[in-house]
Amino acid sequence: MKLRYILLAACTLATAGMRSQSIEDVLRQIERNNKELQAQTQATNAAKLEVQTQNNLEDPSVEYSPFYTRGITGMSSSELVVTQGFDFPTLYAARRQSGKWKQESLDRQQLASRREILLTAKNICLDLIMLNQQQKLLDERMRNADELLELFEKRLQEGDAGILEVNKIKMERMNVRTEAAQNNAAHRTALQQLLAMNGNMPLTFSSDTYPDVQELKDYSALYDEVMLTDAGLLAADADAQAAQEELKVNRQSWLPKIEVGYRRNTSLDEKSNGFLIGGSLPIFSNRKKGKIARAQALSARLRLDNARLQAEAQTQSLFNEMQQLREAMKAYDVVLMHKTLRLLQDAVRAGQLSIIDFYVEADNVYKNLQAYMEVENRYQKLMAEIYKNRL
Repeated sequence: MKLRYILLAACTLATAGMRSQSIEDVLRQIERNNKELQAQTQATNAAKLEVQTQNNLEDPSVEYSPFYTRGITGMSSSELVVTQGFDFPTLYAARRQSGKWKQESLDRQQLASRREILLTAKNICLDLIMLNQQQKLLDERMRNADELLELFEKRLQEGDAGILEVNKIKMERMNVRTEAAQNNAAHRTALQQLLAMNGNMPLTFSSDTYPDVQELKDYSALYDEVMLTDAGLLAADADAQAAQEELKVNRQSWLPKIEVGYRRNTSLDEKSNGFLIGGSLPIFSNRKKGKIARAQALSARLRLDNARLQAEAQTQSLFNEMQQLREAMKAYDVVLMHKTLRLLQDAVRAGQLSIIDFYVEADNVYKNLQAYMEVENRYQKLMAEIYKNRL
C-alpha cells in the first residue's frame, strides 16, 4: 500500500512538472523523432554516396595464364597481365562538377521534404489551439447553463418560471455536451496525429493562444523572400544545374577510354617484362547519349521555369487571401461579443429577458465567436504557409 502511494505521488509530481510545449518546441522535437524524415535523410545520404561512386576509377584487372608443352614436365611458360583502365582525364573533372550539383539537388530536396513535414505538424498545432479555444467557450457555456438551470429551477418551485424555460436550459446543456464530445474527439485525433509524427514519443501541447505573427504589408518583400528561399525552387534550380553539368559530361563522352598495364612472360630459360597501353573508342556505346542529355537538361530547365511560375502565382494568391482574412478578422469585435453575453446573462437573471429570447440572442453571439475562431485559424494557417521556408 505504501509503495502504491509513493508511485502515485511520483506520477503526480512528474505530471505537475511537465509544461505545455510551444509550437517551436514541438517542431524541433518532431524534427528529431519523425520516422519519415529520418528515412528520407538516410535515403538522401545513400543517394549522395551513389553519386560519388559514379566518378570512381575502374577496377584493375589481373590475368595469369600458365602454358604446358608436350614433352616438358610441369609448366613450360606463363604470362601475367595487370591492367588498369580509366576514362580520359578531363571526364573526371566534368563528372566531379556534375556530382556536386547532383548532391546539392538531393540536399535541397531533403530540405523541401523537411519543410512539408514541419508545416503539416505546425498546422496540426494550430488546429489544436482552435480546438482548445472552442473547448474553453463550451466550458463557459456549460457553466452559464448550470447557473441558469439552478436559478430557474428555484424560480419554478416559487412559481416565477415555467417548465418550458427550464426545459430550454436543459436542452442547451445537452447541446453543449454534444459539441464538447465532438470537440474532444477532434482534439484526440489531432493530438494522435501529432504523436505519430513525433515517432509516438510523448509531448504536451495545450496552448489556446496563437503565436505572434509578423504582419505582412509589402508584397514585393514577400515575393523577393520566396524567390530566394523557397525550398522547392532551390531544389528545381539545383536539378537544372545538375542536368546542365551532366550535358557537359556527355559532350566529352566521345573521348577514348585509356588502358595501361604491366606484362610479364616467363619460359624455362627466359623471362621478359613489358608494359601495354591501349584504348577503346565509344563509337557504338555513345549513340544518342548526347540527345538524351540535351533533352534532360531542357526538361529540367522547363521544370524550373514552371516552378517559378507556380511560386509566383501561389505567392500572389496567398497574399490576396491573407489581406481578405485580415480584414474579415477586423470586422469581428470579440470584446463586444463577450460584453454582450454578460449583459444578456445579467438581463435574464434580473428577469428583464425571457430565457427563450436569451438563447436566441446568445446563440447568434456564440455562432459569431465560432466563426471568428475559424477565420483566425485559417489566417494563422495561411501565414504558416507564407512563412513555411522559415521553418
